[in-house]
Amino acid sequence: MEFIDVVMKRRAVRRFEEGCVDREVIERIARLAQRAPSAGFSQGQRLVVVTDPERRRAVASACGEDEYEPQFGRWISECAAQFIPCVSEAIYHRRYQQADKTDDTGAEIIWPVPYWFVDVGATMQNVWLAAVNEGLGCGFAGAPDMTALSAALELPDEFVPIGVMPVGRPLPDVRSPSLKRGWVPFEDFAHWERW
Repeated sequence: MEFIDVVMKRRAVRRFEEGCVDREVIERIARLAQRAPSAGFSQGQRLVVVTDPERRRAVASACGEDEYEPQFGRWISECAAQFIPCVSEAIYHRRYQQADKTDDTGAEIIWPVPYWFVDVGATMQNVWLAAVNEGLGCGFAGAPDMTALSAALELPDEFVPIGVMPVGRPLPDVRSPSLKRGWVPFEDFAHWERW
């Protein structure tokens, strides 16, 4: 598939076949997700991949799947795999306290933006595009209770889960009512040379 086709086909899918995707495909997606950039090559992003149906249900419960069910069905638990991107702010601080990253006084930089969230967003986009490239669908659900999600995944304390990305073979689904808003005109999105 051409890259432009992958990008243009990407959308939030909210209904999947249960299972039905080979582990090799799931692993290819995870390997491509690892190739996302990171500030100072800190590599503070991690990915938890859940394929076990019982654990998928526990993860979906932490994401409030019951509230989604009337409109979208059980789309978080019924998939081939859940990809949960996680990030550690502490890894970035440790990296930027190393000699090649400190300022002239030996101090860590003042972070103008929490770039760990930028980087884990790139990881998420890699998951999404890699899934589409494999002919699969991908969605995203935030978790209202991050503590429950962390517990369901047995995450180390320094890692924060960003949400859950169900991946699988897409079935006809209910599109988000938000799509009625349409895309912002390109002229409002992209500005040349100055705003």
